[in-house]
Amino acid sequence: MATVADVAAYILRDHSPMSAMKLQKLCYFAYGYHLAWEDRQLFPERFEAWANGPVVYELYHQHRGQYRLAAGDIKGDPAVLDLDERESVDAVLDSFKSYTAHELSAMTHRPGPWLDARKRAGMEDDLQRSNEELLDEDIEDFFGALVGRQD
Repeated sequence: MATVADVAAYILRDHSPMSAMKLQKLCYFAYGYHLAWEDRQLFPERFEAWANGPVVYELYHQHRGQYRLAAGDIKGDPAVLDLDERESVDAVLDSFKSYTAHELSAMTHRPGPWLDARKRAGMEDDLQRSNEELLDEDIEDFFGALVGRQD
């Protein structure tokens, strides 16, 4: 299985430079759609409900203090992704790469997994800090509904 760093390196290989926030959000959308399409995780690391939307801490740790990221800035191996993983990430990139980081962040703030995690943590506004994890069940239900999957 790929790691979040592998997926991030795959994204940056052909679509850099981009902001760290945009990379985090693209990883989130890729994870969610892959979970809905393939019924399996894209990577094992967990998303947390941070103020600006879902964030994987392990990825944040690699880009902390950097605003713009280029190919090679994240230590991952794009070759680790299998065909289904690459197809999921590519489909998300085709649909979402033209959005800004703030537009992608705003999309995550609508009712769904991020908001559910914020509510579980008792967050009353978007600016409060939280490391509450987004649940795979919530992510799969949300993205499954978007792709019209019937359970």
